[in-house]
Amino acid sequence: MNKLKRIIIHWTAGTYKPNSLEKEHYHFLVEYSKNPMEQGIIHNGRYKPEDNLLCSNDSPYAAHTGGGNTGSIGVAICAMLGFKDYLHIGNYPIKPIQMEVCYELCARLCREYKIPIRKDTIMTHYEFGKKNPHTSSKGKPDIMYLASNPSLSSNKIGDFIRNKILWYFKKSETYSTQQCS
Repeated sequence: MNKLKRIIIHWTAGTYKPNSLEKEHYHFLVEYSKNPMEQGIIHNGRYKPEDNLLCSNDSPYAAHTGGGNTGSIGVAICAMLGFKDYLHIGNYPIKPIQMEVCYELCARLCREYKIPIRKDTIMTHYEFGKKNPHTSSKGKPDIMYLASNPSLSSNKIGDFIRNKILWYFKKSETYSTQQCS
């Protein structure tokens, strides 16, 4: 039986609010708002993660990672419109609150779908493209830059993200244990 085996993290290359096309391609999207009460809102995409158990032309699914959709949950940060490189990041850089919400969401998804937090199961689209150069994901820049940590090299961002997800995973485990006591 097929199962969901990994999470691939993206940026939308759009504005801070998800649009209908983005909702077609990702299972979850994290927006940003200047209103402090609306920062880091998670939007569900059109498709459920289970729709990506076996991706084919016969059934609809969230097409977020060329060559890697089957068994993958797509989580996207609504941001990065206009990104060209480290010196030209555009007017919609990823906000720290969006990343924190993303880390926590991924930790919950790891728990719910029993996905271990490893380099081959939690990755950025950029990492997937580097690992799978014969797919259409080759050369995708998301996520190879974090405005909140600009000195972090593109090759270290995935490890940073996994460590943060692991921290939230362990924190939720501790919280659950305390609630049962």
